[in-house]
Amino acid sequence: MKRIQTLLLLLTGALNGFSQTQPAPETYNFTVTQAVEYAYAHQNAIVNANLDIKSAEYKVKETTGIGLPQISGQATFTDYLKIPTQLLPGELAGRPAGTFIPVQFGVKYNSNLSVTANQILFNGSYLVGLKASKTYKELSARSYQRTKIEANVNVTKAYYQVLVNNEQLRLLDANITQLKQQVDQTTAQNKQGFVEKIDVDRIVVQYNNLLTTRENTIRLLALNYQLLKFQMGMPIEYNLTLVDKLTDVNLQNDVAELGADTSFYRRRIEYNLQETQKRLNELDLKNKKTQFLPTLSANASYAASYQNNSFGSLYSNNFPSAYVGLTLSVPIFNGLQRENQVKQSKITVLKSQNDLVNLKNSLNLEASQANVNFINGLQSLNNQKQSQALAQEVLRVAKIKYQQGVGSSIEVTQAQTALEDADNKYIQGLYDALISKVDLDKAYGRIQ
Repeated sequence: MKRIQTLLLLLTGALNGFSQTQPAPETYNFTVTQAVEYAYAHQNAIVNANLDIKSAEYKVKETTGIGLPQISGQATFTDYLKIPTQLLPGELAGRPAGTFIPVQFGVKYNSNLSVTANQILFNGSYLVGLKASKTYKELSARSYQRTKIEANVNVTKAYYQVLVNNEQLRLLDANITQLKQQVDQTTAQNKQGFVEKIDVDRIVVQYNNLLTTRENTIRLLALNYQLLKFQMGMPIEYNLTLVDKLTDVNLQNDVAELGADTSFYRRRIEYNLQETQKRLNELDLKNKKTQFLPTLSANASYAASYQNNSFGSLYSNNFPSAYVGLTLSVPIFNGLQRENQVKQSKITVLKSQNDLVNLKNSLNLEASQANVNFINGLQSLNNQKQSQALAQEVLRVAKIKYQQGVGSSIEVTQAQTALEDADNKYIQGLYDALISKVDLDKAYGRIQ
């Protein structure tokens, strides 16, 4: 028994020592702006989009390299185990016609070393490809920007969700505090015979329901913190404290100012992406047209040939050769394939133009919808604030009447329920207004 106790003590000490050596989770205190900046540096989708830009840069260099001299070298070695035999006509040696003389030409060992160079002098597809590769890089950069905007929106909404949950928890704590006082007062009055037991039960039920709601809200708050960390690309085990308060959020109604901006859609990354895609389609059409043009390239080669029947003396004799030249390739007829490819590319360009017009209309509609949602959200929030204040006043009057004996406990219970309902609607209205504000900024291209 003592041995077991000793082992347990040693194990406990080892575990404590191990836990002490573990680094404590990092702690961050972030405003919403700092949370977004953290996401820009750590969010997985943004990191990958940034890598796509680097990949596009290498793609541009790869395409550029096609126009640089292409040099290759080759080395061969051949050991003729059996030297090839050629048949010569027998008449050459005075033999009867129709006979052949077997003759072996060549030597046992052969080796060739050569260097070949090619240089494009004119190629329409290459010139268009250079422009297309740069446009492709631009497309990657704009895709990166779109990913950043999406992360900004998601982080901001998740941040506001946590703030709203904290406000909800604050209201619950205030209601629980005042309701606990009411429970204590009603219980004392019941003991003195001034109120009935059912009055105590009604208030206790409400009090217990509020406690349950608070526990649920705390669990939901913890989950929303994890969601915010996920949107930021932050490890879940890190500690995060929000610096901003709800009072720091600007919910001013500037819809009229936004409505005067008729070219806002050009700030939308979706429109920029569609424009870039249209340019890529136009370059593809141009590339198809260049296939009707000839191509010109220069080439040169130098080769050293070694032949000998003795392997040891193979490289003692060199028979070099070299040449330079031009290659002109002129397309003549390929079954009308190029013509049909050009027509297909023209249709693709027309479709991209139509898509751009449709996207503009869609963005205008989205902005109009965001305007309406924001105005409605602000109005609902203001109404809920007034309803919340009225509910608090009704509860205050109902409690006074009940204490003076001119009101019933049912009125107090109903007033308490009405206040809780008003608080819940206020919280929902607050969240809707904050989210509609984010959507409004996104719709008008304010988030970049």
